[in-house]
Amino acid sequence: MKKLFKGNAVRTLARGAAVTGLAVALAVPVTAAVAAAPAAIPPGLSCDTGKHAIDDYTGYALCRNNGSATQTFWVHLVCGWSPDVDGEHVTLRPGESGQSTAHCAGLGTGIGEIHVRP
Repeated sequence: MKKLFKGNAVRTLARGAAVTGLAVALAVPVTAAVAAAPAAIPPGLSCDTGKHAIDDYTGYALCRNNGSATQTFWVHLVCGWSPDVDGEHVTLRPGESGQSTAHCAGLGTGIGEIHVRP
């Protein structure tokens, strides 16, 4: 009877270790994704970003150049299962506003993140 008890204890410990290992393995990608901070908007630009009102696969960056020098920017979309995409490069003189748009492929999960790139 003692031998049966030891076998059950070993199986219980092995199951516990497997469950703990699985929990740690699943937690690592989630932690890594949360830890990644979005890129800051380039200095001198004030921007609004978002998804198109009726299309979750189209994103935009609408920016105004508040600086004293000409600046170029574009929108960068993180598209989930599809490749990430960049919008058109927009050059703004001081005081001007402009918009860059991009579209994720329809086979993916849509837009996960929107960044403004200098």
